[in-house]
Amino acid sequence: MADPRARAYGLAALVLAADRFTKWLVESFVPPTGTIRIIPGCFDIIHSQNRGVAFGILNDSTSEWRTTALVVLSAAAVIFIGVLLWRPEKLDRRSLWGLALVLGGAAGNLFDRIMWGRVTDFLELYAGDYHWPTFNLADSAIVIGSGLLILDMLRPKRQAANVP
Repeated sequence: MADPRARAYGLAALVLAADRFTKWLVESFVPPTGTIRIIPGCFDIIHSQNRGVAFGILNDSTSEWRTTALVVLSAAAVIFIGVLLWRPEKLDRRSLWGLALVLGGAAGNLFDRIMWGRVTDFLELYAGDYHWPTFNLADSAIVIGSGLLILDMLRPKRQAANVP
């Protein structure tokens, strides 16, 4: 069986590669304002650029420091999570996989911010006139990974025997 550290970093690398591939597909084959209907009335692939953070927060900011601040904060998060994964024996399985997913997703969006100052979003879910903010594969990995971390925090911990 592979080393847990290698498996965690491998999952993060897989998420990063899949994120870059899907963004490349959208950037290459979907025009900037184009839409591909996948499930009418529910799910589309669109080509959207986000210069802000989650849900387009700060997207309209004109601050010259916006991109720099987002790159610095994202890089710090990637480094911090990478360090946490270096000692997998201190983590249980849910936390290990959750952090690996968050690391891969954060690295995917960080790559975009460094290279282009923006992140390509393309998954749009909606019902009628209600639209969930457009997102990408990296965002999905971060949400799923965060969910695993929350589940781990909510799970009761076993106490060692003979401990008051």
